[in-house]
Amino acid sequence: MNTKQTFEQLYSENQELKRAVAELSVLNEISSAINSAMHLEDIISMMIREIVRHIGVAQAAVLLLDDCLKQNDFQTMIREGDSGNGDFSFRMDDHLQEWMLRYRQPLLVNDLSRDLRFNTGDRRHDTPHSLLSVPMVVKGELIGIINAYNKRDCSGFSEADQRLLSIIASQSGQIIENARLREQEKTLALMQEEMQTAADIQQRLLPRQIPQAPGFDFAGNSIPASEVGGDYFDFICHKNHPKQIAVCVGDVTGKGLPASLLMANVQATVRSQFYNITSPGECIRNANTLLYESTGSDRFVTLFYGVVDVEKSTLSFCNGGHDNPYLVSGRGLRRLSTGGPVLGFVPFCRYEEETVALNPGERVVITSDGISEAMNQNEEEFGEKRLEAVIMDNPGLSSQELIGAILAAVREHTGNTAQSDDMTLAVITRAAEVEKSAGTPTYPFQP
Repeated sequence: MNTKQTFEQLYSENQELKRAVAELSVLNEISSAINSAMHLEDIISMMIREIVRHIGVAQAAVLLLDDCLKQNDFQTMIREGDSGNGDFSFRMDDHLQEWMLRYRQPLLVNDLSRDLRFNTGDRRHDTPHSLLSVPMVVKGELIGIINAYNKRDCSGFSEADQRLLSIIASQSGQIIENARLREQEKTLALMQEEMQTAADIQQRLLPRQIPQAPGFDFAGNSIPASEVGGDYFDFICHKNHPKQIAVCVGDVTGKGLPASLLMANVQATVRSQFYNITSPGECIRNANTLLYESTGSDRFVTLFYGVVDVEKSTLSFCNGGHDNPYLVSGRGLRRLSTGGPVLGFVPFCRYEEETVALNPGERVVITSDGISEAMNQNEEEFGEKRLEAVIMDNPGLSSQELIGAILAAVREHTGNTAQSDDMTLAVITRAAEVEKSAGTPTYPFQP
């Protein structure tokens, strides 16, 4: 071997050594992220900077599959380039993305305009001249791709570039997936904390104590299907009307946090009306207008609103599209339907009201549709007939005991089937005999 051949061999070996050192440097930087607490964006940014510097490209990007939408769509996480590339952003068009999704193999193209697989004749200003794309696969699943655009060296991308980028993709795939899972866990934990806070707030909005009035027995309960719900019940007392107690049971469309927010709005609206208006029909009419103006067309509320006059032993009520409550007496059951449509759907509706006597031993049972529509494993509803049977079979129970009996019957019917809707009840019972010494109503809580 002559001197020239020896020099060429040493030069080639030296170049290979430099390339190997460069590869090890990149891989060492990425490996250091494994045991770090870096955020997902920080890890990807570090990767891209190393790719741009060591492979020598105008720009690089990491695209992750959007697994949240369960679609084959790539979401560009980070895109960076060298300082000489300005603000111009190269993009991977749909044909290239479809190719990567289908074949999941490295793609090296040094002249996209001449590649018949991707040359559609529609060259956009953001289409790169050359491209090196490699898949990131974790446990056999494609999670994303790494793209390098426009090799600065005129010779174009090489097999060595493809090997290095493939090694980076292989080593970084699990790191990225772990980081993404950590951030999803943090997001989920934050959401759960916020939901718990919302549930605590919603529970505090419900009556913490029930009003006590001579000759009357009030009770209520609300069980959300999830952490927070769209049902509510309320007993409202007013110091200027000490012998009148308002009772409400409402059911907001939907479930979860959106329904709970609207429920809080409904409660505040109804309370504000009661403090100024004692007529149930007028109260519901005004509440309907206010809710219509503050909610979308896909949101509405069913609401039963009544005012018990404990001195006259009457119930004045208006039913805004709610499941008709039961007036229970020795003569049987009567449904209280007087009122109008659901609230928040049509403005300026006409709402009627009615006043009924509450004779000794009679009671009013108000429920949301989560009671009658509770299903068992055979998708059979609890139904109104079963509800009516529980009410009629337990005339001697207190209001709270009757609520317990209804909920027990529902649980027996549904068995292990998960609760699918909020369940809310309120019961007003007129005592069979009123103590002669009974005086002015007392209320453990004041608004």
